[in-house]
Order: sequence, then C-alpha cells, then structure tokens
Amino acid sequence: MSDKETSTLQSYLDSASGMIQSAVGSVTGNAADKKQGEDKRAEGQAKKEVSEAGASVGGVSVSASGVAKNDPQREQGSWNQTIGSAKEAVGGLVGNENLKQAGEKQNAEGKAQEAQGQLSDLGKGIGDRVAGTVGGAVAGLTGDRAEQARREEQHDTGKTLQRGAEADIQKQQEAAK
Repeated sequence: MSDKETSTLQSYLDSASGMIQSAVGSVTGNAADKKQGEDKRAEGQAKKEVSEAGASVGGVSVSASGVAKNDPQREQGSWNQTIGSAKEAVGGLVGNENLKQAGEKQNAEGKAQEAQGQLSDLGKGIGDRVAGTVGGAVAGLTGDRAEQARREEQHDTGKTLQRGAEADIQKQQEAAK
C-alpha cells in the first residue's frame, strides 16, 4: 500500500492502462502509442509478480512489503515433521516398529500443526490487509497522517503474512504432486 512498485492494485491499473493505450495505438495506426502501451502492460505484469512474491524462512515471512513473524505453530509443526521423519527412518532401519509408528504419528501431527499455523497467518494476513486498507483510507480522508502510516504498516504486515503462507502452501502442493 505504501509503495506503488509493490502494489497489486497498481499493477492491475498499469496493465489495464497499457492494454488500452496499445489498443488505441493499434486502431489509430500509431506504432509509438502501441509500443508504449505494450511496455506499460509488461511493466504492470512485472509489478504484479513482485507484489505476489513471498517466502517463509526461519520463523518469518518475507515479501516486497517487508518481514513479519509467523505463527509459532508453523515452525513447531515443521520441527515435529522433521523429528517424526527421523524417528520413522531410524525405527525402520533398526526394526523398532514402536519407534517407527511414533515417528509416523509425530510427523502427521506436525503436518496438522503447520497447516493450522499457515491458516492462522493466511487469515490474519487477509484481515490485516483489509483493515489496513479501509483504516488508511479513512485516516487519509480525515487527515490523520499518523493513523494513516500505522494502517499502511498494518496492511503491509498482513500482505507479508499472507504471501508467506501462500508460498508455503504452494510449495507443499507442488511437493505432493
């Protein structure tokens, strides 16, 4: 919200205006307008990709909008999956069925725990983006610059949490294929 270079809305506006300019250039036969429109549309698409990029590393989500702390369930769930997988492997190697089953259980519990944290971050991220956008608009209309800045930060933190959770979920879906 605070940076037009990473705004999803701005990327859509740039793409749409580029598409219109390119179409007008085509209809009027103006090659320069058509080319400028195509360039603006490509720039809008690139901005969209940047605005949607995100990752989760070491207990935090990172995006073009900043860094935000993840729900602790995500990291704890990932740790439980790692330990559970190790127990499964060791139990299988040494023929200890109890250890192997305990590992399978811990791994499954870790997956559920991580998913719960991801859903929490996804929901909180979307909620913070909406609240930040609406609150920032109201603060802008009333001239409260301090509140507007606080709401922009809320939006950006929400966007980062949302993008980090989305990136993890997408990575897990690709790994399951």
